[in-house]
Parts: sequence; structure tokens; C-alpha cells
Amino acid sequence: MFIIMSESIRIDKWLWAARFFKTRALAAEAVNGGKVHLNGNRVKPGREVQVGDSLTIHRSGYTFDITVQGINKQRRPAKEAQLLFEESEDSIARREEQAENQRLAACGHHAPDHRPNKRERRHIVKFTRKHE
Repeated sequence: MFIIMSESIRIDKWLWAARFFKTRALAAEAVNGGKVHLNGNRVKPGREVQVGDSLTIHRSGYTFDITVQGINKQRRPAKEAQLLFEESEDSIARREEQAENQRLAACGHHAPDHRPNKRERRHIVKFTRKHE
């Protein structure tokens, strides 16, 4: 394992090494877009991250609140990447709740069992024209 404990590294490179993003370009784009906050502040991709820093990462509808535990200059296997950070308990619970809500929302939408009849079509047309 090549985890370094005393140095610092660019935030986009750390996000890539910790496997939050597939490429450094995607990590830099997320940082520039305000999806990553370091110690509660919006930062640029060149900002240095050190052990003990707090990161908030918004990615694909989920929010990760993590603390940097280590720094790795290279992208290593996922098992080693998990050792680079520690996610807070409330962050894990919030993400599980968001996943459950998304799952329930996906189950709630289903196709109607029949085509609208003439009366239902009139109501649909009346409703859609009212809101134009």
C-alpha cells in the first residue's frame, strides 16, 4: 500500500485516486461546477487537500460527507481507495434514504392499463390547453 500521511495533493487528483470520479477531467469539472466543497468552501481543482480535511461531494443525486484519511499519488484498487477517506454516519444514512426514495419513486410510475376513451381525451385536451 502506498498511502502517504503527511503530504498534500490537488483535490481533482485526490478525487480521482479515491475513485469518486472515473477520470481527472470529470473530477476537475465537478470541482469547477461547485459539486465539491472543501471544509465548507467552494474551491478550484488546483486546491491542495491534506489529511483531516472535510469534503462534501454531490454526485449523481447523492451527497457524500467525508473526511480525508490518507493521500495517494496513484489510482490504486478500490479496496485501497476506501482507506483514503471515512464517510460520516449521517451521510451514509442520508444516502441510503435517498436510494430508498428513488427506488419507491421508480416503482410508483406504471403504464396505464388502457388507452383513454373519448371522455378522458376531452379532459386531457381541456387540461393541457388550460395551462398553455
